[in-house]
Amino acid sequence: MTGKKIIGGLVLGLTLLSLLAVLLVRSVNFAGGDGNKAAGPQAGGSVGIVDINGVIMGGNSSPALFGGNVTGSETVMSQLRQVSKNPDIKAVVLRINSPGGTPAASQEITGELNRLKKSGIKIVASMGDVAASGAYWIASASDQIVANPGTITGSIGVIINTQNYTGLYDKLGIGSNTIKSGAYKDMGTTERPMTEDEKKIFQSMVDDTYLQFIEAVAGGRKISQDNIRELNGRVLTGRQAMQAGLVDRMGNLHDAVSVAGEIAGLGKAPRVVNIEPRKQWWRFLDGIGSSAGMIKPAANAPGGYYGALLLYPTVKLWTE
Repeated sequence: MTGKKIIGGLVLGLTLLSLLAVLLVRSVNFAGGDGNKAAGPQAGGSVGIVDINGVIMGGNSSPALFGGNVTGSETVMSQLRQVSKNPDIKAVVLRINSPGGTPAASQEITGELNRLKKSGIKIVASMGDVAASGAYWIASASDQIVANPGTITGSIGVIINTQNYTGLYDKLGIGSNTIKSGAYKDMGTTERPMTEDEKKIFQSMVDDTYLQFIEAVAGGRKISQDNIRELNGRVLTGRQAMQAGLVDRMGNLHDAVSVAGEIAGLGKAPRVVNIEPRKQWWRFLDGIGSSAGMIKPAANAPGGYYGALLLYPTVKLWTE
């Protein structure tokens, strides 16, 4: 028994030491800001790289120890404001690997990109594995979009998804009582079927958000709204997206940096700086909790619809 306790203690100790090491590494990255990567102005100018990795939502980005990264709009907006204050940076490459996110978060980031463009800074989107839906909303604000032939993109659409668990609750003998201030306050609850009036209200929300999405893409890409509607919210490969006018050229991250250098007048091999998020080290603990599912709100939490308007596609393409 004593031997088992010793082994268990060693395993626990090693686990705690590993977690501490990760925390220290993260704290150095966060507390160090841009470090040498974002040093003062250099002759000729530079291209800044901003990562958009994971589901796009409001708030701060979560590093996510166990996967499931979240890109927070507040974090990205702060990074873009760093760019606007650095006269050395003449162009930005958005390195996108995201299935999408909420409309408001996508709009917040897009607004900052449009401000940068007005100040004369060039924007290039570089699409990785996936840059769909809300992520494409953001990319559409770029001066140029570079994708890989196998990138999954498009998915220009909006979806609200709710569940009805009444059959399951009946089998388990679970009942509930709802006290509400108005007929529609518990719209989307899992505890009863949706009414026709509620479906109409949700549909009106989807239609209005979809129109906002289409207007943003049409304005950014200079293509007609009819052409966007004809896609019917489908996902596309990078090559198909180029044929549809949603992407400008094929290439990887290095190609996108070269494009950014060219359109910003820096040449095909510009200097590159990584625009790191400025975060306090203790924010990393938020990422641990959210990635482990510890602070995920209930789907029918009072006062809102958690995940109701996520924009990412419902299919994934895998290669083997």
